[in-house]
Amino acid sequence: MTEPIIRLKVNGRTHEINAAPDTALLYVLRNDLELNGPKFGCGLGECGTCTVLIDGAAARSCVIPISGCVDCEILTLEGLGSRDHPDPVQDAFIREQAAQCGYCLNGMIMATKALLIRTPHPSEAEVLEALRYNLCRCGAHIEIVRAAMRAAGGIIEEQD
Repeated sequence: MTEPIIRLKVNGRTHEINAAPDTALLYVLRNDLELNGPKFGCGLGECGTCTVLIDGAAARSCVIPISGCVDCEILTLEGLGSRDHPDPVQDAFIREQAAQCGYCLNGMIMATKALLIRTPHPSEAEVLEALRYNLCRCGAHIEIVRAAMRAAGGIIEEQD
């Protein structure tokens, strides 16, 4: 028996996926579409490494079946910006050197992007709340919060 064709819109492009409707979005993104921004972490939706934006909201792709993503706009880290033209959130993370091992970075960036979509000028408390369910084992939290605040315009570069 063949699986149904499911159409997903990812990073502005429509893809026809031949997979079981209950397949986790993360597996399709990584295995079928070769998008490696979202990472497999816990597989339970608890660590945040697999975070993508679905219709502008942060979502854990490891626990969302592809059948629930039809007619949705899915955005991965690869769809934010490029090496030459990074998204403002990506640029802020680079400027603040907000990574150590980098495994959590996808989730931190995507959660920050989702926050800024709904709250363009968040307070530090709002940033902390938005990132509280994204785990970083390296202890880069201070830099990550500074990067989120920079992306929101809350940090002004010092003049020389």
